Amino acid sequence: MSEVAESRSVVWSRWALLALVVLVATVAVDQAHKFWMLEIYGIEAKGRVEITPFLDLVFVKNIGVSYSLFNQESAEGQYMLVAFAVLASACLWFWLNWSKGSRLMAVSLGLIIGGAIGNAIDRLRIGGVADFISLHAFGFHWYVFNVADVAIVAGVIGLLYESFRGESH
Repeated sequence: MSEVAESRSVVWSRWALLALVVLVATVAVDQAHKFWMLEIYGIEAKGRVEITPFLDLVFVKNIGVSYSLFNQESAEGQYMLVAFAVLASACLWFWLNWSKGSRLMAVSLGLIIGGAIGNAIDRLRIGGVADFISLHAFGFHWYVFNVADVAIVAGVIGLLYESFRGESH
């Protein structure tokens, strides 16, 4: 195999197109939902909206990472979190292509990278991640999350499932 073909395989492999489609779809759905919630539905002005006894819609701008860890109020701090998301996404992309992966790995990594990019776009646009979905029951409130967060969790579950199943072929 030539050096050009080997170096290119780190960037594009058998499952790269599938991962890219999932990634782009994830970013599109996430950003469309956030646009609708903020610009059309106007969730900021509405405050907390009860949908069911266990589900509310509310706007929270998360300036940190998961569970508001490492809060970054400054623009520079948000840029650092964006840079981290881009670096982590690039590493995941290279891992998919270097490992040759599987269909499940491609979908899972597409979800994770798409979610990370969706949240990074928020950091650039509004200075933090826009979260809207609040689940609660029996006095316990989970953290407020968004479509990108759901995609990241689903992607991690897919990778865990594959690691126990051993589908890498």
